[in-house]
Amino acid sequence: MDIDAYLSRIDAERPDEPSLEALRELHRSHLETVPFENLSVHLPERIELTEKALFDKIVRRRRGGFCYELNGAFAALLRALGFEVTLLSARVFANENPGPPFDHLALRVDLDEPWLADVGFGRHARYPLRLNACEPQQDPEGEFLVLDAPDGDVDVLHDGKPVYRVERRARELADFVPACWWHATAPGKTFTRSLTCSLATATGRITLSGDRLIETVDGEQTERILAGDEILTAYRTHFGIELSEAPVLGSFPAPGPHPFPI
Repeated sequence: MDIDAYLSRIDAERPDEPSLEALRELHRSHLETVPFENLSVHLPERIELTEKALFDKIVRRRRGGFCYELNGAFAALLRALGFEVTLLSARVFANENPGPPFDHLALRVDLDEPWLADVGFGRHARYPLRLNACEPQQDPEGEFLVLDAPDGDVDVLHDGKPVYRVERRARELADFVPACWWHATAPGKTFTRSLTCSLATATGRITLSGDRLIETVDGEQTERILAGDEILTAYRTHFGIELSEAPVLGSFPAPGPHPFPI
Protein backbone atom coordinates (compact mmCIF):
# COMPACT_ATOMS: atom_id res chain seq x y z
CA MET A 1 0.00 0.00 0.00
CA ASP A 2 1.44 3.34 -1.10
CA ILE A 3 -0.35 5.40 1.53
CA ASP A 4 0.84 8.75 0.21
CA ALA A 5 -0.33 7.96 -3.32
CA TYR A 6 -3.77 6.92 -2.06
CA LEU A 7 -4.11 10.01 0.14
CA SER A 8 -3.09 12.20 -2.80
CA ARG A 9 -5.75 10.47 -4.93
CA ILE A 10 -8.49 11.42 -2.46
CA ASP A 11 -6.99 14.83 -1.60
CA ALA A 12 -6.63 13.95 2.09
CA GLU A 13 -3.99 14.56 4.76
CA ARG A 14 -2.28 11.71 6.60
CA PRO A 15 -3.78 11.52 10.10
CA ASP A 16 -1.48 11.49 13.11
CA GLU A 17 -3.36 8.49 14.53
CA PRO A 18 -6.62 6.60 14.04
CA SER A 19 -9.47 8.76 15.32
CA LEU A 20 -13.10 9.50 14.58
CA GLU A 21 -12.20 12.92 13.20
CA ALA A 22 -9.67 11.33 10.83
CA LEU A 23 -12.14 8.64 9.75
CA ARG A 24 -14.80 11.23 9.02
CA GLU A 25 -12.47 13.29 6.86
CA LEU A 26 -11.14 10.27 4.96
CA HIS A 27 -14.69 9.01 4.40
CA ARG A 28 -15.93 12.37 3.06
CA SER A 29 -12.84 12.89 0.92
CA HIS A 30 -13.16 9.45 -0.65
CA LEU A 31 -16.79 10.03 -1.57
CA GLU A 32 -16.02 13.40 -3.14
CA THR A 33 -13.05 12.22 -5.25
CA VAL A 34 -13.61 8.57 -6.23
CA PRO A 35 -16.76 7.97 -8.29
CA PHE A 36 -19.24 5.17 -7.87
CA GLU A 37 -19.23 3.64 -11.36
CA ASN A 38 -19.82 0.40 -13.24
CA LEU A 39 -17.96 1.27 -16.44
CA SER A 40 -15.85 -1.90 -16.33
CA VAL A 41 -18.99 -3.97 -16.92
CA HIS A 42 -19.63 -2.25 -20.24
CA LEU A 43 -16.16 -1.57 -21.64
CA PRO A 44 -15.65 -4.52 -20.78
CA GLU A 45 -12.82 -4.84 -18.27
CA ARG A 46 -12.01 -7.60 -15.85
CA ILE A 47 -12.93 -6.80 -12.24
CA GLU A 48 -10.40 -8.34 -9.88
CA LEU A 49 -11.02 -8.29 -6.13
CA THR A 50 -7.51 -8.12 -4.74
CA GLU A 51 -6.04 -5.18 -2.85
CA LYS A 52 -3.27 -4.83 -5.44
CA ALA A 53 -5.70 -4.72 -8.37
CA LEU A 54 -8.04 -2.31 -6.60
CA PHE A 55 -5.19 0.03 -5.72
CA ASP A 56 -4.03 0.01 -9.34
CA LYS A 57 -7.52 0.78 -10.66
CA ILE A 58 -8.57 3.43 -8.14
CA VAL A 59 -5.27 5.15 -7.38
CA ARG A 60 -2.94 4.65 -10.34
CA ARG A 61 -5.60 4.59 -13.09
CA ARG A 62 -7.78 7.14 -11.24
CA ARG A 63 -10.98 5.18 -11.75
CA GLY A 64 -13.87 4.35 -9.43
CA GLY A 65 -15.92 1.20 -9.00
CA PHE A 66 -18.85 -0.27 -7.10
CA CYS A 67 -19.13 -1.45 -3.50
CA TYR A 68 -16.75 -4.41 -3.52
CA GLU A 69 -14.04 -2.34 -5.17
CA LEU A 70 -14.51 0.97 -3.36
CA ASN A 71 -14.98 -0.38 0.15
CA GLY A 72 -12.37 -3.09 -0.44
CA ALA A 73 -9.77 -0.48 -1.35
CA PHE A 74 -10.86 1.92 1.42
CA ALA A 75 -10.52 -0.88 3.99
CA ALA A 76 -6.94 -1.49 2.85
CA LEU A 77 -6.12 2.21 3.20
CA LEU A 78 -7.65 2.43 6.67
CA ARG A 79 -5.74 -0.64 7.85
CA ALA A 80 -2.49 0.77 6.50
CA LEU A 81 -3.19 3.92 8.56
CA GLY A 82 -3.69 1.84 11.72
CA PHE A 83 -7.48 1.57 11.86
CA GLU A 84 -9.14 -1.68 12.95
CA VAL A 85 -11.43 -2.61 10.05
CA THR A 86 -13.81 -5.53 9.48
CA LEU A 87 -15.48 -6.35 6.16
CA LEU A 88 -19.21 -7.01 6.50
CA SER A 89 -21.75 -8.61 4.17
CA ALA A 90 -24.98 -6.69 3.62
CA ARG A 91 -28.29 -7.55 1.96
CA VAL A 92 -29.79 -4.70 -0.07
CA PHE A 93 -33.52 -4.15 0.36
CA ALA A 94 -35.81 -4.52 -2.66
CA ASN A 95 -39.59 -4.32 -2.33
CA GLU A 96 -39.19 -4.05 1.46
CA ASN A 97 -37.32 -7.37 1.66
CA PRO A 98 -33.57 -7.87 2.08
CA GLY A 99 -31.79 -9.45 -0.88
CA PRO A 100 -29.22 -12.25 -0.85
CA PRO A 101 -26.09 -12.33 1.33
CA PHE A 102 -22.98 -10.62 -0.08
CA ASP A 103 -25.20 -8.29 -2.13
CA HIS A 104 -23.18 -5.41 -0.72
CA LEU A 105 -19.89 -4.88 1.10
CA ALA A 106 -19.76 -2.44 4.03
CA LEU A 107 -17.12 -1.77 6.70
CA ARG A 108 -17.02 -1.80 10.47
CA VAL A 109 -14.34 0.48 11.94
CA ASP A 110 -13.67 0.05 15.68
CA LEU A 111 -12.60 3.14 17.60
CA ASP A 112 -14.08 4.07 20.98
CA GLU A 113 -17.19 2.37 19.59
CA PRO A 114 -17.98 0.60 16.30
CA TRP A 115 -18.71 2.75 13.24
CA LEU A 116 -20.27 1.78 9.92
CA ALA A 117 -18.24 3.14 7.00
CA ASP A 118 -19.47 2.89 3.42
CA VAL A 119 -17.95 4.71 0.44
CA GLY A 120 -19.43 2.30 -2.11
CA PHE A 121 -23.21 2.70 -2.19
CA GLY A 122 -23.67 5.74 -4.41
CA ARG A 123 -25.81 8.33 -2.63
CA HIS A 124 -25.51 7.35 1.01
CA ALA A 125 -24.19 8.81 4.27
CA ARG A 126 -21.43 11.35 3.71
CA TYR A 127 -19.92 10.41 7.08
CA PRO A 128 -19.62 7.13 9.05
CA LEU A 129 -22.61 6.05 11.12
CA ARG A 130 -22.65 4.85 14.72
CA LEU A 131 -23.25 1.12 14.47
CA ASN A 132 -24.71 0.65 17.95
CA ALA A 133 -26.98 3.70 17.99
CA CYS A 134 -30.77 3.50 17.84
CA GLU A 135 -31.50 7.22 17.62
CA PRO A 136 -31.65 9.11 14.30
CA GLN A 137 -28.29 10.24 12.92
CA GLN A 138 -28.21 13.45 10.91
CA ASP A 139 -25.98 13.64 7.85
CA PRO A 140 -25.66 16.04 4.88
CA GLU A 141 -27.40 13.34 2.82
CA GLY A 142 -30.39 13.05 5.17
CA GLU A 143 -31.45 11.17 8.29
CA PHE A 144 -30.14 7.67 8.98
CA LEU A 145 -31.22 5.00 11.44
CA VAL A 146 -29.30 1.89 12.44
CA LEU A 147 -31.72 -0.56 14.05
CA ASP A 148 -31.50 -4.09 15.43
CA ALA A 149 -32.72 -6.77 13.02
CA PRO A 150 -33.27 -10.55 13.31
CA ASP A 151 -30.34 -12.91 13.95
CA GLY A 152 -28.19 -10.15 15.42
CA ASP A 153 -28.04 -8.18 12.16
CA VAL A 154 -28.70 -4.45 11.83
CA ASP A 155 -30.87 -2.55 9.35
CA VAL A 156 -29.75 0.78 7.91
CA LEU A 157 -32.54 3.21 6.99
CA HIS A 158 -32.18 6.41 4.98
CA ASP A 159 -34.95 8.99 5.45
CA GLY A 160 -37.19 6.23 6.83
CA LYS A 161 -36.62 3.78 3.97
CA PRO A 162 -34.71 0.50 4.58
CA VAL A 163 -31.47 0.47 2.60
CA TYR A 164 -29.64 -2.69 3.59
CA ARG A 165 -29.31 -5.30 6.35
CA VAL A 166 -25.78 -5.80 7.68
CA GLU A 167 -24.43 -9.02 9.17
CA ARG A 168 -21.98 -8.69 12.06
CA ARG A 169 -19.82 -11.66 11.04
CA ALA A 170 -16.33 -10.76 9.80
CA ARG A 171 -15.63 -11.52 6.15
CA GLU A 172 -12.63 -11.54 3.80
CA LEU A 173 -12.46 -9.73 0.47
CA ALA A 174 -12.31 -13.06 -1.38
CA ASP A 175 -15.72 -13.98 0.09
CA PHE A 176 -17.33 -11.37 -2.17
CA VAL A 177 -15.83 -12.63 -5.46
CA PRO A 178 -18.83 -14.79 -6.50
CA ALA A 179 -21.34 -11.98 -5.84
CA CYS A 180 -19.15 -9.46 -7.66
CA TRP A 181 -18.91 -11.76 -10.69
CA TRP A 182 -22.69 -12.25 -10.64
CA HIS A 183 -23.48 -8.53 -10.50
CA ALA A 184 -21.01 -7.82 -13.32
CA THR A 185 -22.17 -10.53 -15.72
CA ALA A 186 -25.76 -11.64 -15.08
CA PRO A 187 -28.24 -10.27 -17.65
CA GLY A 188 -31.04 -8.32 -16.01
CA LYS A 189 -29.01 -7.24 -12.99
CA THR A 190 -28.75 -3.54 -12.19
CA PHE A 191 -25.14 -3.19 -13.32
CA THR A 192 -25.60 -5.01 -16.63
CA ARG A 193 -28.71 -3.09 -17.67
CA SER A 194 -27.54 0.38 -16.60
CA LEU A 195 -24.50 2.55 -17.13
CA THR A 196 -23.62 5.00 -14.36
CA CYS A 197 -20.84 7.17 -13.01
CA SER A 198 -21.69 9.29 -9.98
CA LEU A 199 -19.75 11.49 -7.59
CA ALA A 200 -20.68 13.40 -4.46
CA THR A 201 -19.74 17.08 -4.50
CA ALA A 202 -19.50 19.72 -1.80
CA THR A 203 -22.89 21.08 -2.89
CA GLY A 204 -24.68 17.95 -4.08
CA ARG A 205 -23.92 15.30 -6.69
CA ILE A 206 -23.08 14.86 -10.37
CA THR A 207 -24.03 11.75 -12.33
CA LEU A 208 -23.47 10.59 -15.90
CA SER A 209 -26.03 7.91 -16.71
CA GLY A 210 -25.35 6.78 -20.24
CA ASP A 211 -25.66 10.04 -22.17
CA ARG A 212 -27.61 11.90 -19.42
CA LEU A 213 -25.60 14.34 -17.32
CA ILE A 214 -27.47 15.08 -14.09
CA GLU A 215 -26.23 17.78 -11.69
CA THR A 216 -27.67 18.55 -8.27
CA VAL A 217 -26.54 21.77 -6.60
CA ASP A 218 -28.05 22.81 -3.26
CA GLY A 219 -31.11 20.66 -3.95
CA GLU A 220 -31.71 22.00 -7.48
CA GLN A 221 -31.36 19.40 -10.25
CA THR A 222 -30.56 20.00 -13.90
CA GLU A 223 -30.23 17.47 -16.68
CA ARG A 224 -29.03 17.49 -20.27
CA ILE A 225 -28.35 14.93 -22.98
CA LEU A 226 -24.79 14.62 -24.28
CA ALA A 227 -23.73 13.51 -27.73
CA GLY A 228 -20.55 12.26 -29.37
CA ASP A 229 -17.30 13.47 -27.82
CA GLU A 230 -19.23 15.33 -25.11
CA ILE A 231 -19.54 12.03 -23.24
CA LEU A 232 -15.79 11.39 -23.10
CA THR A 233 -15.25 15.04 -22.15
CA ALA A 234 -17.76 14.71 -19.31
CA TYR A 235 -15.99 11.62 -17.92
CA ARG A 236 -12.69 13.50 -17.98
CA THR A 237 -13.95 16.88 -16.72
CA HIS A 238 -16.33 15.81 -13.97
CA PHE A 239 -14.85 12.49 -12.83
CA GLY A 240 -11.20 12.61 -13.85
CA ILE A 241 -11.62 9.45 -15.94
CA GLU A 242 -9.67 9.22 -19.19
CA LEU A 243 -11.21 6.82 -21.70
CA SER A 244 -10.32 6.16 -25.33
CA GLU A 245 -13.93 5.21 -26.09
CA ALA A 246 -17.23 5.63 -24.31
CA PRO A 247 -18.73 2.55 -22.63
CA VAL A 248 -21.71 1.11 -24.46
CA LEU A 249 -24.70 -0.18 -22.53
CA GLY A 250 -25.23 -3.89 -23.08
CA SER A 251 -21.71 -4.65 -24.28
CA PHE A 252 -20.95 -6.80 -21.23
CA PRO A 253 -19.65 -10.29 -22.01
CA ALA A 254 -21.85 -13.35 -21.66
CA PRO A 255 -21.24 -15.13 -18.36
CA GLY A 256 -18.23 -17.39 -18.74
CA PRO A 257 -16.52 -19.81 -16.36
CA HIS A 258 -16.73 -18.87 -12.70
CA PRO A 259 -13.55 -17.03 -11.62
CA PHE A 260 -13.59 -19.03 -8.37
CA PRO A 261 -13.39 -22.71 -7.43
CA ILE A 262 -16.59 -24.72 -7.02
